[in-house]
Amino acid sequence: MDQERVLAAYDWQMRRDARSDSATARIERIDGVVRHVGSAHDWNGVLWADIDAATADGVIARQVRDYTAAGREFEWKLHSHDEPADLGQRLLAAGFVAEPTETVMVAEADALPAGPELPEGIHLLPVTDAEGVRLLSRAHLAAFGEDDAALAERIGKRVLAQLEEAPDDIVAVVAMAGELPVCGARMELRPGTDFAGLWGGGTAPQWRGKGIYRALVAHRARIASERGYRYLQVDASADSRPILDRLGFATLCTTTPYVYQP
Repeated sequence: MDQERVLAAYDWQMRRDARSDSATARIERIDGVVRHVGSAHDWNGVLWADIDAATADGVIARQVRDYTAAGREFEWKLHSHDEPADLGQRLLAAGFVAEPTETVMVAEADALPAGPELPEGIHLLPVTDAEGVRLLSRAHLAAFGEDDAALAERIGKRVLAQLEEAPDDIVAVVAMAGELPVCGARMELRPGTDFAGLWGGGTAPQWRGKGIYRALVAHRARIASERGYRYLQVDASADSRPILDRLGFATLCTTTPYVYQP
C-alpha cells in the first residue's frame, strides 16, 4: 500500500470533501474549516481546517462561539499531520479537553484474511430496526459498563436515524450468545468514496480473546468489498490496534479528539 497516497485520499474524501451522514445534520465550510453541524444526537465537530499559526486562534474562537450558540458539545478531530504543529496546545488553551489518542488504520477490503470462525454459542444478528438497535446498545453496555450509558444512547439514536434515512449506507450487527448481546459493530459506507468506516466492536469481558472482534472485521470486510469499497478505515483504540496490525491494517496517522462542552 502506498500510504502517502492513501493518506491524501483519506484527507480529501473523508475530511475536506465530507458529506453529512444524517438528515438532521449538514456540512458547513467557512473560514477554511469543514465542520459537521447537527442535532444533539448527531456527531458535531470540525473535520478539517486550512489554518496556520496566524489564523488558528481566531478560527478556534469562531467554532467555540458558533457551537456554543447552538447549544452543542463538539469535537475538533485533530490529526497528527494537521497544521499548525501546536494546534493541540492551542485547543487546550481555548478550553477543549483531549480524549485518548486513536490510530487511523487502513486495509484493502479484499486483501484481509477470512478471519476465524465465530466461537461456539455465538451467532450474528443483523441490525435493521429499533429492536436491533436496542440490542446494539445493550452490547455496548456489556462491553464498557453502565458509565457509558449516555454514549450508548447517543450511538443508538444515530444508528436508528441512519437505518431510517439511508439504510444502504450502514451495516450493523450484534454478536449474540443465546439471547444475550455480547458484541456490537457497525460499518458506515460513504457513496462516492473509497472508504468504509468500521466502528464499535467492543466485546463483553467474558467473551474477549475468542476471535469475535476479528470475525466481525472479516464479516464487514466481505460486505464492503462486495459493494465496491476499496479500503476499510478504523480509528483504532490501544486495545484494538494490535489485533488490526495482525490482520494487515496499516497505520496512516494518529487522531486525537479535542472536546468542547459549552
